[in-house]
Amino acid sequence: MRALGIPVQSYAIKRGHYKNIEGVRLKDVMETTFGPVQDEGGKFVASYGALERIAAWTDGKSLFVDTSANPKVDDDTAVRTRQAWNTFLERATGFDAKQRSKRAQDETKKGVPDVKV
Repeated sequence: MRALGIPVQSYAIKRGHYKNIEGVRLKDVMETTFGPVQDEGGKFVASYGALERIAAWTDGKSLFVDTSANPKVDDDTAVRTRQAWNTFLERATGFDAKQRSKRAQDETKKGVPDVKV
């Protein structure tokens, strides 16, 4: 979930996993996780729990997701939303939360120069 003004999130797709989300298969993954999904010009859009809008699409190499959330939901809704979000990302990327976190840390380290004290 993103804060206002933060760009779309991109997630790497596990090698060989793209065939599972190619074309309308991404829509199927979203429907399984979030319920009804609309196709808005190649972007699949849904809502679920605290996520008022979830738009997802791919370029064949990465999964792109744009979300807007309602921060004023109760704790139970927030927990269910987070679980569904992680389930969706795992099904769509082929990476579990721990693997996605590790990859994000590695990408961050690549962009930070070594500082010698």
